[in-house]
Amino acid sequence: MTPTATSPMNQPLLCVRGLRVAFDGKEVVHGIDFDIAPGEKLALVGESGSGKTVSALALLRLVQNAQLCGSAQFQASQPGRASAARDLLALPERALRAIRGKEIAMIFQEPMSALNPLFTIGDQIAETLELHEALGKRAARAAAVELLAETGIPDPARRAGAFPHQLSGGQRQRAMIAMALACQPRLLLADEPTTALDVALRAQILDLLDALQRRHGMAVLLITHDLNLVRRFADRVAVMENGHLVEQGAVADVFSAPAHPYTRRLIDSRPVRDVAALAPGAGRDTGVLEAQRLRVSYPVAQAGMRGWFRKGEFVAVKGADLRIARAETVGIIGESGSGKSTLALAALGLTPYRGALRIEGKAWQGRARLDRPLRRVVQVVFQDPFSSLSPRMTIEEIVGEGLAVHASQLSLAERRVRVVAALADVGLPEADTRGWLTRYPHEFSGGQRQRIAIARALIVQPHLLVLDEPTSALDVTVQKQVLGLLQRLQRERGLAYLLITHDVAVVRAMAHRVLVMKDGAVLESGAIDTVFDTPAHDYTRQLVAAAQG
Repeated sequence: MTPTATSPMNQPLLCVRGLRVAFDGKEVVHGIDFDIAPGEKLALVGESGSGKTVSALALLRLVQNAQLCGSAQFQASQPGRASAARDLLALPERALRAIRGKEIAMIFQEPMSALNPLFTIGDQIAETLELHEALGKRAARAAAVELLAETGIPDPARRAGAFPHQLSGGQRQRAMIAMALACQPRLLLADEPTTALDVALRAQILDLLDALQRRHGMAVLLITHDLNLVRRFADRVAVMENGHLVEQGAVADVFSAPAHPYTRRLIDSRPVRDVAALAPGAGRDTGVLEAQRLRVSYPVAQAGMRGWFRKGEFVAVKGADLRIARAETVGIIGESGSGKSTLALAALGLTPYRGALRIEGKAWQGRARLDRPLRRVVQVVFQDPFSSLSPRMTIEEIVGEGLAVHASQLSLAERRVRVVAALADVGLPEADTRGWLTRYPHEFSGGQRQRIAIARALIVQPHLLVLDEPTSALDVTVQKQVLGLLQRLQRERGLAYLLITHDVAVVRAMAHRVLVMKDGAVLESGAIDTVFDTPAHDYTRQLVAAAQG
């Protein structure tokens, strides 16, 4: 597809033509073309597997064992020097190393994986300055502290001495941005820079990137599947599907009148509310889950001599009240560290708590044999299906595992019949006929894995599902499918859901009521329309505003 022309006043900073990427002869990127002008923000959009991240990494030849074709002409010079276009795909490795980090920098998707756990944040930023700017150790360290301050990290001198695991998710992402901007690059490649962050931090990071982009005048290639982020941040958008660049143009033009069916499908993939109203009297009968004054705390070390004799206490959940009726969905929303996942762990009987918590009138006893009947009543679907499904078990073993515990009287043949039925219930009717039962999780797509995780939870016929960020790891089109599946299962089976998320759109689509949490406390709760349309607390208003972009 022919790229949109850049401004006549600006020669393209990067001109990509005919980029092809293949592995072992199998092509995954099929001859794409695009330009980026100096100071421009271009978003490369598509679902997982579309080729967008591979295309960006290929520009710096960071994809191992890949065969690359085409050209990527980059104006490899700092301002004030004569321009000289150089083909990134043809440069010798030594010449390309001089460009990586200095003139083209990259922010990777998961900072916890991209940062070295053995070195402090300050040392990792300083290393870039020592390598590309020839600064001494002391000067590089001082510059690293200044960069951290520029990204808004509080107490940057102290944080420079911290290791990655000692920072929050938002702080790690800011540190990654500081490292990328250390040498004032002309082009920044940002691969899903906000995906792992909650909605409030996402807005902060986006505002930070926007401000730094304007201040330094750099161009940005943003790789994402978040369309709200594209609307808010980018000047132009290029849409990829199955390795092909199917459409590109100004953001306003593409979003208002998409020309390609795939682009229209992406734009139409917002969560849709299809939730049945609660039956009359649902608020008066015994709830599936009831909690009063629920409190969860953890011991922490105290500084100084006091820590020798006694532990301190961190209160993760502060006196929460919660009730879920049959066929009701209650959403719990809040930023990372708000206590929402800890509350879910208490509901599952997986962490000690104080106060009252009952599942269908029965309390957790803290003993495996006594709690076994409740384990059938309440099941959980985790955030990342790739991590939550054992890579050493087949799909039949994973889905049928609950039957081995709660229906041990079944024969292997009877168990298989129920496994096939559970997979059919979640939209995988081909499981028995296509040999899926003997396959392993890595052989399935992200959406299929999440359906398998839901089947595993449903096979023991629970009454309550705890959904811990069930769609945050999925593409927008797959997210819409999974939410539709959960809505259908609730209508057909009368399931109750405890939905843990930071996504306001998902809560609006799924929940009857919502609790807003911050710093372990429930700030407000009520019917979904009341809380989100007329929020009583400033924090709730901030969440809603951030979600709207």
